[in-house]
Amino acid sequence: MFRRTFWFTTGVAAGVWATTKVNRKLKQLTPESLAATAANKALETGARLRDAAVGFALDVRDNMAQRESELEQALGIHESPGLPPARRYTAIENHRTENDRSTLKYIENTTYSYNRNEDH
Repeated sequence: MFRRTFWFTTGVAAGVWATTKVNRKLKQLTPESLAATAANKALETGARLRDAAVGFALDVRDNMAQRESELEQALGIHESPGLPPARRYTAIENHRTENDRSTLKYIENTTYSYNRNEDH
C-alpha cells in the first residue's frame, strides 16, 4: 500500500512538473512573447552600440586634444586663437525715411477687411 501511494504521488508530481514546463515553453513561443523578446534584444543592442559610440567619441576627442597640444608645442604656439565671435544678423533692416513715416500713418488709418472667406 505504501509503495502504491509513493509511486502515485511521484507520478502526480512528475505530471505537474512536465505540464508546467510545457506551458511555460508554449507561452514563450507565442507571437507576442517572441515580439517582446526581439524588441528587448534590439533595445539592449542599441544601448550597447550607443555606449560604444559615446566611448569612441570621447576617445577621439581626448586624442584630438592631445595631438593639438603636441602640434602647438612643436610649432611654438602657446595660445590657440579660438573661434571668432559669432556674427549677429538682423532679420529685417530698418531703413525708414521721413516719407516712409507719412506713408505708414496713411496705412495705419486705412481699414481693411481681413475676412479669409472673401477670396474664395
